[in-house]
Amino acid sequence: MSHRNARLTVHGRRLLVERVRAGRPVAHVAAEMGISRPTAHKWIRRWRAEGEAGLVDRSSQPRTTPHRTPAAVEAGVCRLRQARKLGPARIGPILGLPASTTHRLLTRHGLNRLAHLDRPTGRVIRRHERDRPGELIHVDIKKLGNIPDGGGHKAHGRAQGVRNSSAHRDAARPRTVHGRPNLGYSYLHTAVDDHSRLAYSEILTDEKKETATGFWQRAHAFFAQAGITVERVLTDNGSC
Repeated sequence: MSHRNARLTVHGRRLLVERVRAGRPVAHVAAEMGISRPTAHKWIRRWRAEGEAGLVDRSSQPRTTPHRTPAAVEAGVCRLRQARKLGPARIGPILGLPASTTHRLLTRHGLNRLAHLDRPTGRVIRRHERDRPGELIHVDIKKLGNIPDGGGHKAHGRAQGVRNSSAHRDAARPRTVHGRPNLGYSYLHTAVDDHSRLAYSEILTDEKKETATGFWQRAHAFFAQAGITVERVLTDNGSC
């Protein structure tokens, strides 16, 4: 796969081929595009052999792995982990494997953390996930207290005054909590696609119905722009 600093993407490879087909020397085109001559020849060779398909990235996964741990041994590692909840340091000596190899096998099968397993059965716990993007969107609102400049009680302690009561609060003065100004709350509105976990969030000033409705309209447009058609919405904020 192309990395973020790659000199050639699929488009760049097509451009390379077009310039060479126009009669330009491969070495000259390679220098213009900031790549080596062997790299340029590689893509020209692939294009001549496979056409457009040869310009697409290929997987770096090897076709065969001769020294991979036998499937029966992998099954034994998984069986001991799920049945007896043993760790790599204890499974390894039983099967004659290094602890590092045992850990790698457990990671490959998603068994490296006991928190990933159902304790009674030992089965891997799979996350809840719908079959396709947009089938279900989760919407929620998180109420967060604003922190004043200079820090809150974690920095200055709680013994700097007494909370003002609402009955005796002076409307002309800003409300304070523990001797420091109370800046109120912010409301984090979030919508998450159940399948892809693609999320859209906004920090807003309240959770009133007009605010929540406006947020959902913008979130819906965001998902539509990403090619996701929303089918259902699940939320516990029904009142707003």
